[in-house]
Amino acid sequence: MPVLSMLQTGETFKVYEVTGKAGMAMPPHHSTKEAVVNVKEGKAILSIQEKKHLLEKGSVFIIPAGQSHYLELVEEFKAIVIMENDSNIEFEV
Repeated sequence: MPVLSMLQTGETFKVYEVTGKAGMAMPPHHSTKEAVVNVKEGKAILSIQEKKHLLEKGSVFIIPAGQSHYLELVEEFKAIVIMENDSNIEFEV
């Protein structure tokens, strides 16, 4: 599974870094509020609402609150994820 690391917390927002190698996947999960993903390196496929989105270096994607999604890494990957402090990432069982 890709690594999710906390980088910084401010008054309103928190910033995570997601890193991983090709072939890794993050199981279905959702954020309780919107999350902004900014891809710094590599490629991944984000599956959300039965649609697949290519995330690659330089792309930015807003994940809607409460929508289940799945991330598959195509290449070595690094992204920054920004969300509100009171937002939580919840993995589905």
